[in-house]
Amino acid sequence: MEQAQDGELVIELQQGNLEALGTLYDRHRQLVFRTALAITADDEAAADLLQDVFLRLKRFADHIDPTRPLEPWLYRVTTNLAYTWIKRRYVWMRAWKEMAEWLVRERRPSPHYVAEMDDACHHVREAVSSLPPQQRIVVVLYYLNDLSLQEISEIVSVPVGTVKSRLYYGRRALRAQLGLQGDFIPEAGYEYA
Repeated sequence: MEQAQDGELVIELQQGNLEALGTLYDRHRQLVFRTALAITADDEAAADLLQDVFLRLKRFADHIDPTRPLEPWLYRVTTNLAYTWIKRRYVWMRAWKEMAEWLVRERRPSPHYVAEMDDACHHVREAVSSLPPQQRIVVVLYYLNDLSLQEISEIVSVPVGTVKSRLYYGRRALRAQLGLQGDFIPEAGYEYA
């Protein structure tokens, strides 16, 4: 039995055949994963990007020309998503650094104090990175980006109550990761419409 060509599978996908998407995924997942991993140098990010690329393939199948090779399209989408991931990570890392610099500016830092602050920021970044993605997203949006619960709710397309729950469990996990007691991490301000 002859194996279907990518173009034939794209046509089947355009007609709603999800088995065609599965076949394309099996055929090209290593290419997409290796590309994403090479750009991001992060296994978890590469795995997430792999899923995103094939979700986009399903979503935009009608815009893909089945007479052209699929691999260049996959490379382009993978690299665009990976570069977006890198830019976001850079912005996030810069926010952490600015927060540390703001804390350091409050008093004349000694080299020892600066080293402690770098170490503390590193531990906080690791703790936030260890959160499940759903909790990590709302924690970052709320505490670093200073967004309201309603804004976060709209961004992640979940009810405000779900955002509050994710913040609660995210704070609890951060306290445990950082070995903190009490309310070192401020509670979410409950907003009323």
